[in-house]
Amino acid sequence: MLRAINMIGGRWKPILLHILADGTQRFGELRKKIPVVTQKMLTQQLRELEADGLVDRKVYAVVPPRVEYSLTNRARELTPILNQLYDWGASLAL
Repeated sequence: MLRAINMIGGRWKPILLHILADGTQRFGELRKKIPVVTQKMLTQQLRELEADGLVDRKVYAVVPPRVEYSLTNRARELTPILNQLYDWGASLAL
């Protein structure tokens, strides 16, 4: 359990995983969807998710560089759990 918490723990990781569950996103799109996160923190959280095998990073050799992020199969297994957590959190706001 501790390993799982370490993988998805962090202020922005669950939010990033929830957003990426809707499909592949570019870095700029993620920044727009989470405007309060700094570029440095977003980069760090994405790198950690990638290192843990939850996010795939694809770099296209174009100018300017284009980078896309998507969920791995391992992360897709988390989607129902994250959706439940999201729904639970939304119910607290009522």
